Amino acid sequence: MLIGYMRVSSTDDRQSVDLQRDALIAAGVDSRHLYSDKASGAREDRASLRACLEYLAAGDTLVVWKLDRLGRSLPHLLSILTDLRERDVSFRSLTEQMDTGTPHGELLFSLFGALAQHERALTRERIMAGLAAARRRGRYGGRPRTIDAEKLDQITAALAGGASKSSISRTFNVPRSTLADTLARAGWLKPPRLA
Repeated sequence: MLIGYMRVSSTDDRQSVDLQRDALIAAGVDSRHLYSDKASGAREDRASLRACLEYLAAGDTLVVWKLDRLGRSLPHLLSILTDLRERDVSFRSLTEQMDTGTPHGELLFSLFGALAQHERALTRERIMAGLAAARRRGRYGGRPRTIDAEKLDQITAALAGGASKSSISRTFNVPRSTLADTLARAGWLKPPRLA
């Protein structure tokens, strides 16, 4: 069975699914099996898309007028297409003439997968290069330290002088858990009591 999905970005009346509806019906989709959303393609929580994907069964074909009607990002498109493939549901895009039920469509699907994997690898590479450059400049990622080196020296001196962790927390305005974590990271050991 052919199941059609249509989407327009704007919720006002300036955009209409008429063009998509006409193309899908001309491609053989029964008008009773059309799903439509008025939402951005970047949104993954589209109600009609969810209902459409749930309705599809093995042997069915999901038909869209254009790939960007299904999703705007390659990872999101690939996620949907992979799910369809695993459920033995074909996919057809009329404008791009992509049909995963054909060898040509399977090749395109494989290319999309390779492109998405390449995109993830490039993103990771850029992130790692940015972190390395920041470290060379003395900047480290993550949450800023609550207790700097100077304050830590004052705290350890106060603890060595017999102050309790509770009083240190109040005096230096540092949560007790942060104080304990910082001391553990610094390798601070409680001085032995003198007899």
